[in-house]
Amino acid sequence: MSAKYEARTEAAKSLLCVGLDSDFAKLPEQFKKAEHPQFEFNKWIIDETHEYVAAYKPNAAFYEARGDAGLRELKMTMEYLQMEHSDIFTIFDAKRADIGNTNNGYVTAIFDWLGFDAVTLHPYLGREALAPFLDRKDKISIILCRTSNEGAGEFQDLKLLPYMEVISPEPLWKIVAEKVANEWNRNGNCMLVVGATYPEEMKIIREVAGDMTFLVPGIGAQGGNVSAVLKNGRNSKGTGLIISASRSVIFSDTPREAATTLRDKIQSYR
Repeated sequence: MSAKYEARTEAAKSLLCVGLDSDFAKLPEQFKKAEHPQFEFNKWIIDETHEYVAAYKPNAAFYEARGDAGLRELKMTMEYLQMEHSDIFTIFDAKRADIGNTNNGYVTAIFDWLGFDAVTLHPYLGREALAPFLDRKDKISIILCRTSNEGAGEFQDLKLLPYMEVISPEPLWKIVAEKVANEWNRNGNCMLVVGATYPEEMKIIREVAGDMTFLVPGIGAQGGNVSAVLKNGRNSKGTGLIISASRSVIFSDTPREAATTLRDKIQSYR
């Protein structure tokens, strides 16, 4: 499935992922009046931006908040993408994590019912718990490693006691990167979430993870620097990045122009 992303990256000459974080409260009034407001808004965004993107990434929270209606419109969005733009990589930003038998249900819902290519996952419960996701060779598991939020270091910077003998000199985010790269990625279907707001850590994670692809949030509203991401995050092939922007594109006055400008800016540093 990573080949799908790589093929789309080449075809669109783009590393840009647009986050379909379609918060109902922020939708333009003309969409709020529609029978299916989030779907109609997403459809418009997709129609405006699809030429310039390699991936779309809906965030689960904005659809679950509307209950049955939101989940139905998320499904409609995925059906539209599958019908009109099946070559574009799709990521469900759900940050799921649970024990294995519960994850079986998430796998069925996310990969088989909704039809996503990839999902974001917490590593905290370990490989055994995430096995239902990792065992799906046809789908991508994107593991949270170094997230883009300001308070990420509260846990991610901790030094651990991995064997209860000595204090590890490595922060948790580096241990996660090593664990995923060296043990969890045996099917070649793992990626890592590495925030644009921590470019120096991204450089270290790239050294640990080899050519594994990074999902990079934090560009746009969170202030991540495109130049630093490309400098520190590219793999040996000059790619290996899914650079995500949400609010700065979908809630701009001209989403097509916002997507084009950001795609071109990313390309200029490639």
